[in-house]
Amino acid sequence: MRILYIDIDSLRPDHLGCYGYHRNTSPNIDRIADGARRFTNYYASDAPCLPSRTALFTGRLGVHTGVVNHGGAAADIRSPGSEREDGNRGEYQSWMTALRQAGHHIALVSPFPQRHAAWHVLDGFDEWHDTGGNGTERAEVVYPYAEEWLEDNADDEDWYLHVNFWDPHTDYDTPEEFGNPFEDEPAPAWPDEETIQEQRESYGPHSAQDLHHDYMTGGEIPELPRTPDEITSREDYKQWIDGYDVGIRYMDEYIGKLLDLLESKGVRDETLIIVSADHGENQGELNVYGDHQLADDKTCRVPLIVDGPGVEPGVDDGLYYNVDLAPTITELVGGDVPTGWDGRSFADSLTEGADDAGREFLVLSQGTWTCQRAVRWDDWLLIQTYHDGWREIDPLLLVDLDADPHETTNLADEHPEVVERGLSLLQRWHSDRMLENATGDAGGLPESREGLVDPLLQVVNEGLPYYQRGFREDYAERLRETGREAHAKSVEQADGVQYHTDDLQPPVR
Repeated sequence: MRILYIDIDSLRPDHLGCYGYHRNTSPNIDRIADGARRFTNYYASDAPCLPSRTALFTGRLGVHTGVVNHGGAAADIRSPGSEREDGNRGEYQSWMTALRQAGHHIALVSPFPQRHAAWHVLDGFDEWHDTGGNGTERAEVVYPYAEEWLEDNADDEDWYLHVNFWDPHTDYDTPEEFGNPFEDEPAPAWPDEETIQEQRESYGPHSAQDLHHDYMTGGEIPELPRTPDEITSREDYKQWIDGYDVGIRYMDEYIGKLLDLLESKGVRDETLIIVSADHGENQGELNVYGDHQLADDKTCRVPLIVDGPGVEPGVDDGLYYNVDLAPTITELVGGDVPTGWDGRSFADSLTEGADDAGREFLVLSQGTWTCQRAVRWDDWLLIQTYHDGWREIDPLLLVDLDADPHETTNLADEHPEVVERGLSLLQRWHSDRMLENATGDAGGLPESREGLVDPLLQVVNEGLPYYQRGFREDYAERLRETGREAHAKSVEQADGVQYHTDDLQPPVR
């Protein structure tokens, strides 16, 4: 089977036409989705970038691989101990190794291994083409690598090409000559003016008043023509979200070129095309703009569109992890699914339209900007925060995603029975995963030196989420300069979850 995986950084599904967006951001992705199978509740198990792609390529959850962070002890994959083989072809083999053993030639077009020192991601690839920009390169840089590879290999049988685009990731630096296709189109209705003004009184990395990373680090704010310095109004928000949407549209044109190339080679209908992302992107939700800092719906939910031979068209609303894709595609190509994977195949959904392949619930983690776990079931999302990452967020946040997709209202006090249910699911999940770490079932590693340590606990014990380390004084100064003295004191005292009250109670772990 020929497989083209289009991996788009920071792409939230509700900014694609095929997922109902009112702007025409994605005509070529929509072209793939027309006649494809589209998944509406597909989540990165562990966010953001390094944990997510580690989970995808290993078929294993972060609680088992140990990777839930971008730095520190929880950023490197754990060794299986004495069970480590001279080549990773056993029960913990990578997804790419499984495809390779099934007879596929495997190629990667991406700077990602270099960007995050994610060398384990390369396990199983026959070829790696580093596009050289460390994740800042635009689609016009990425595309020629994929074009050349397909020109040379598209006619061959049994290949897998993974192409990584970055344009929806900040800094939203689409070439100015591309213009703004959405200049005369309204922005999404939320956030409204009242929400923006409330957010400006609050704080946090990438919040309305501290929009760019440099506000936290004390660096110079970059000159970016497509983005405002702060979100002060709906006008600023429109400029900001236009930048995001234009990046999607610009990249989408190069996806169209990939489709045209496959068609010119006569293999488009014989190629399984997968469109997905490493994580989504908050665009104002919980006062995060243009980043992926939480274990919430907007950071963790990603698009999944699968089109190609044998795929049953339609929509699947079931709950899936990204780790479930590895066994699914491995099964489709006739490969063997290793016993050490956490993923569960949903091949029956792809080939037969089965509607019962989803999971009962999902548990999502964030260990880079905050320390959180969330449980997603029915229409509910319950987020438990272990370190707030210098932002105003309740230790327990309950959201009805159907009624409140932008996560504006905490229903925890109104629905204690739902909170109890969510905490019960979270505890059950954690107990099961740690038992697997002890016994070696599923993705567990009992012989690993740290096998019985929860990697998210490692992050909490290191003191601060990774991207806040070393910047406490700089950010506190920024808050004081902008009249937010109480928040400056909170940052200076922060050592875990803060209960944000007027008298600044000491932090509670």
